[in-house]
Amino acid sequence: MVDIESDGPIPGDYSMICFGAVLVDEKLDKTFYGKLKPISDKFIPESLAISGFSREETKSFNDPKEIMIAFKDWVIENSKGRPIFISDNNGFDWMFICWYFHHFIGENPFGWTSRRLSDLYCGIEKDTFAKWKHLRKTSHTHNPVDDARGNAEVLLLMKNELELKISLK
Repeated sequence: MVDIESDGPIPGDYSMICFGAVLVDEKLDKTFYGKLKPISDKFIPESLAISGFSREETKSFNDPKEIMIAFKDWVIENSKGRPIFISDNNGFDWMFICWYFHHFIGENPFGWTSRRLSDLYCGIEKDTFAKWKHLRKTSHTHNPVDDARGNAEVLLLMKNELELKISLK
């Protein structure tokens, strides 16, 4: 489960400021957190403010290439088989992670696909507009590890509920 924070709407023109990942297992104790130095002079103050960091703080963050290499290594080390990228808003989160992987290291360990947590939940509920965010245990703080953990909690709940429904048939 992955969550990112950025200083604008698209990668390349704007920067991914930080991201977090949580391995989805019963413990939810394997995490990754990266803070990345801006790659562009452009930023939208309101977007950056969501991350809780100032522009000056972000300039002291880590080299994006180093962080993406470390994240790739973490993904591979913590995956059984092909890793699956899942996020709350994969249209946004995937766009940045995929771009950064390809731009900085020339490959993406997740391959070419991603999944959106909300769509999985809506499918289980058979309701296109089903609400799920109330199922998080960890508060949504815009710290990407907290947010990924809260989303992972929901995915585990969905997995356990789905297994229960299947076993009752």
